Amino acid sequence: MKIVQLANFYTPVSGGLRTCVEQTGRGYVAAGHERITLVPGTEDRDIVLPDGRHLTVRSPLLPGSGGYRVLTARTKVCRLLDMVGPDVLEANDKLSIGWLSPWARSRGVPLVLVSHERINAILRTRVPRWFPLDSAATAINRRLHRLVDHIVLTSAFSAAEFSAFEPVKTHRVPLGVDLDTFRPVPRTGGEQVRLVTVSRLSTEKHPDLSVAALRELRRRGIPATLDVIGTGPNLRKLERLADGLPVRFLGHVADRRRLAGLVAGADVSLSPSPAETFGLATLESLACGVPVVVPGKGAAGELLLRPDSGRVTDGTPKGLADGVESLLDVPAERRQADARAVAEQFPWSATVDGLLEVFGAATGRRQPVP
Repeated sequence: MKIVQLANFYTPVSGGLRTCVEQTGRGYVAAGHERITLVPGTEDRDIVLPDGRHLTVRSPLLPGSGGYRVLTARTKVCRLLDMVGPDVLEANDKLSIGWLSPWARSRGVPLVLVSHERINAILRTRVPRWFPLDSAATAINRRLHRLVDHIVLTSAFSAAEFSAFEPVKTHRVPLGVDLDTFRPVPRTGGEQVRLVTVSRLSTEKHPDLSVAALRELRRRGIPATLDVIGTGPNLRKLERLADGLPVRFLGHVADRRRLAGLVAGADVSLSPSPAETFGLATLESLACGVPVVVPGKGAAGELLLRPDSGRVTDGTPKGLADGVESLLDVPAERRQADARAVAEQFPWSATVDGLLEVFGAATGRRQPVP
């Protein structure tokens, strides 16, 4: 099967979306399929690597996005799709569905949307309070549901925005984690409580809440520090907010093993975003044996499947601080064991198998049973 993975918002400093495309794409190749990525970039490129063929289309920056680019050269993209002739087209964002759908239907190519964002959650911080966001999101999702052949949803939170529509098109496929790279390290102890946040530094991710939670913990006399890993348009604002606090801004960490080491060295991870449709950074923390404190809104709480793998809170700075304190009362060995045990339920191989099953149904092909 020839699979094209198309994605906007795909840059060298992208987070979960890029990780998902790369990990599943390698899985497709390992399973014997042909894999092509088609993404925006600074120039047109066509290169072949061991993990597949990579097509980049010169595309403009999206204003205010912190470096994201968007495929706007529709004719060029459709010409490239005609050139490679996919058996299935996997779209990893909702922005291009409107013009990809006519191409796919005219060629008889199944179009599968992998939903990485929930529209009303991602836009809630970007529209006025009076704007009818939920009804607008429902209208957009109704159109998306009509235009695609299948929709892959990674969590119950993600699936909720399509629950009112015909379910035959929707499929639940959780994401995964690299259990070899992200793994526990021996605990060194120490007086300080090390916190970590891995996040894009943008408004909808609410990284400011991690800084505010640290301030609350320090006010309570807890000697906590915070590592913030990631970059984004709100970096300078966060640096000002953290003035006087023991916060290290480490930027984007491209080396996955270095990232894993930084996360594994923490006592507790904070994932404050209420808009996560899965929580890949949350799962990577759990794989490192680091429990996670999350808000009740969003999908990250769905991952806390063992009692001491983390705490679900109200998402306020006080609530996040309460969650950290509660976890610190649990022996470190038990926290680490519960966190790792959860992550081991989510290997990338299971995600790849789930996606290939959807593709097989879309193309009328059954995947061989291992």
